[in-house]
Amino acid sequence: MKPVLKIKNLKKIYHDVDGEIPAIENITLDIFENELLAIVGPSGCGKTSLLSILSNLEKKSAGDISFQKENMTIGYMLQKDALFPWKTILENCLLGLEINHTLNEETKNNVIRLLKTYGLEEFMNKYPSSLSGGMKQRVALIRTLAINPDILLLDEPFSALDYQTRLALSEDVYQIIKSEGKTAILVTHDLAEAISLSDRIVVLSKRPTKVKKIYDIELTNKSTPIHNRKCKEFSTYYDLIWRDLDVHL
Repeated sequence: MKPVLKIKNLKKIYHDVDGEIPAIENITLDIFENELLAIVGPSGCGKTSLLSILSNLEKKSAGDISFQKENMTIGYMLQKDALFPWKTILENCLLGLEINHTLNEETKNNVIRLLKTYGLEEFMNKYPSSLSGGMKQRVALIRTLAINPDILLLDEPFSALDYQTRLALSEDVYQIIKSEGKTAILVTHDLAEAISLSDRIVVLSKRPTKVKKIYDIELTNKSTPIHNRKCKEFSTYYDLIWRDLDVHL
């Protein structure tokens, strides 16, 4: 299978008054079409820096990033929903299309389809204050999907939510990503979340970060995220990845 994204010998160095601060030492990684890839690692190791580089919000210091085709669209869903309170749900979801100058009848109808399909039809003309935290994040995902991204970047999308809402939203996000046939990269601190959602998990080392290990997540009767937590292999993956993280409190 041909990768949709190839990362080779990627490096990132920050600078301050004391000199250079190496953040990413050397990352080589392939991402394949329609896979959900999770990235885990110690706090501050450079996971968000990696997503920022892939989305062109930050410049790399060295290395190569190549896409399967030219002008691939990257969708970036942040930790906070960042919805504008004075805009309706529909208006919030159309924002990216307006910025990209791609808003037309066809793209607007696709956004309406997404809102209807994923249970937000009755809220289209309401404002974000009418929604729960989980529903706001679902809107944020649909806003990201509205631009029809080739690759979806998810940076701790559930971190601000309570445990029960996180579980419910992880089910929603998983179903939406798979139903819409998207390639996604998920950064998370939650190992259970990573194992239950992803096809592969990349474990990063401490800063300056590099790829420590990659796991293919193979679960018996693999299904939805909540079901996957009950699979017999789940605890084995959890223990192995926890040891790889080498976290000392």
